[in-house]
Amino acid sequence: MINRFTSTLVVLLWSLAAVHAQAPSPIAGVPSALIEDLVAGSRILAEFGVVDAFGHVSVRDPANPAHFLMSRSLAPALVTADDIMEFDQDGNAVDARGRQVFLERFIHAEIYRVRPDVMAVVHAHSPGVVPFSVSKTPLRPLFHNTAFLAAGVPVWDIAKEFGVTNMLVADNAKGKSLAATLGNSSVVLMRGHGDVTVGPNVKIAVFRAYYTDVNARLQTQAIGLGTEITYLSPEEGAKADQVNFAVLDRVWNLWKQKVQPAAK
Repeated sequence: MINRFTSTLVVLLWSLAAVHAQAPSPIAGVPSALIEDLVAGSRILAEFGVVDAFGHVSVRDPANPAHFLMSRSLAPALVTADDIMEFDQDGNAVDARGRQVFLERFIHAEIYRVRPDVMAVVHAHSPGVVPFSVSKTPLRPLFHNTAFLAAGVPVWDIAKEFGVTNMLVADNAKGKSLAATLGNSSVVLMRGHGDVTVGPNVKIAVFRAYYTDVNARLQTQAIGLGTEITYLSPEEGAKADQVNFAVLDRVWNLWKQKVQPAAK
């Protein structure tokens, strides 16, 4: 009797797992696993304080590479799969249904337009990073996890092209200017605002957003020691970043576990 009950319970649990695994994506043609990563990425960055009520994560739409996916205007820690929306190449919501959208969605639209290699974008107001956006001290890589910084971190100053503004990338012209400053880099700082990180997938973009903030905090500490600092060279950065890609799932699975109940 007990064995029969146990067998029935196992079958039921497997069935429930299968139903969850086969849950339809909220956006036609987009794998549910990609939506899950997008939701998890938002919550991971909130968990570690890289974003708070502000900031956003997006991913290029695999079904229509000219479009991208991101949540409605919502604090990253609260994002669920049902909040994900599709946007066209100009940053217009494809099916808004009355939902409020992020003012700075043009950051994402214009980067995807000029960087076909970019599949995910993160915008954050990282506390550790902001000081480097307003000083003459360049953000440089201190250790192997931030090897992607070795290629250079440009700083975009909105005032140089647009004069006195509210500091927000609230239209395509500003997004285009920011994307031009990003160039082929993985990170761009925004003067008096925050930063943008990009990557070939959500996991890498989130990894870079997190470790950009970590590096900024460590660099500030190192500068405070008052002696010469030895940074990673571009050559060291290129080699170390290959390892970061190879071990990414170890990091991602740990982070995702921290937010998994809420990310489902």
